[in-house]
Amino acid sequence: MALKRPGSRGPRPPFKKKEPDHRINNLIRATEVRLVGDNIEQGIYPTREAIAMADELDLDLVEISPNAVPPVCKIVDYSKFVYEQKKKLKEIKSNAKQTVIKEIRFGPNTNDHDFDFKLKHAQKFLESGEKVRAYVHFKGRAIVYKEQGEILLLRFAQALEDYGKVELLPKLEGKRMFITLSPKNSPKK
Repeated sequence: MALKRPGSRGPRPPFKKKEPDHRINNLIRATEVRLVGDNIEQGIYPTREAIAMADELDLDLVEISPNAVPPVCKIVDYSKFVYEQKKKLKEIKSNAKQTVIKEIRFGPNTNDHDFDFKLKHAQKFLESGEKVRAYVHFKGRAIVYKEQGEILLLRFAQALEDYGKVELLPKLEGKRMFITLSPKNSPKK
């Protein structure tokens, strides 16, 4: 019987080593593989022969595409291969564009000067390639003016039709009515 550690719910489960993401060398189950790689004659080989070729070069046989018929394998240094894969993933993530949504807040009775001021800001945001979410916030009993809020947001969208297109029409959620605009063309750098 295993001893219980104080403050624990039971014995610790045995440590499991993480399995590699790809099958390598003797873990490849297929009888023959399509071999690709540098300084190697590409073609279909029996798995044992491909492993022997990898051993000759002091490298590993790595199964790249296990679902292909026959599976595609490459002769490479496995640790270097994993490093390159991680590096590519990191580069893809860093190049992915983060969408920025700028919010502009109105009241149901926003006057013309404030409207124009916020309109200019929204125009700049859309020109720089960012999305704009404008909303009317209704405080207390101002919710009875929701038609005014909708008219205000539609006027806002109409004033910005040269810079952006409406992505989401006015929608009431709780005490806020939203409209979302996205830029028409790519940002100017």
